[in-house]
Amino acid sequence: MVAVKHDDLSMSFEFVSCAAPTEHNAYVSLDTGKIYWTSEFNDAFDEEIPDDLETSDRYVAIPHKTELGLGRRLALQFVAEELPERYDQVEEFFRRQGAYARFKDLLEREGILEIWYSFEADSVERALRQWCAENGLEILES
Repeated sequence: MVAVKHDDLSMSFEFVSCAAPTEHNAYVSLDTGKIYWTSEFNDAFDEEIPDDLETSDRYVAIPHKTELGLGRRLALQFVAEELPERYDQVEEFFRRQGAYARFKDLLEREGILEIWYSFEADSVERALRQWCAENGLEILES
């Protein structure tokens, strides 16, 4: 089992998830625990990227938040628990662009935005830990 630093994993997950799926990628070396970042938009990373990064079984791609159910599905789960009377409204938000802005505006008006942020952070942490366990990675706490 290879170890990966918690902070590096978290930053890499955020990098992958801040764009549409496949626009940003990050890969963990199963030999060293080193994380390599790539982007469709930027070749200017200061590191040498292995040639077999996307084809070798010695690297595992860090998932996008949607792959772990941490996008729309998580928001709807939160609303079902905290604001069930607004579920249909929020579901409608996610049928158009700008959904997260409208979602967060609603949570702010309802006074539960900070509860959402905590719920989201806890969900991300659990999902990343489970993903690491499934992929033979040990998390080194900072």
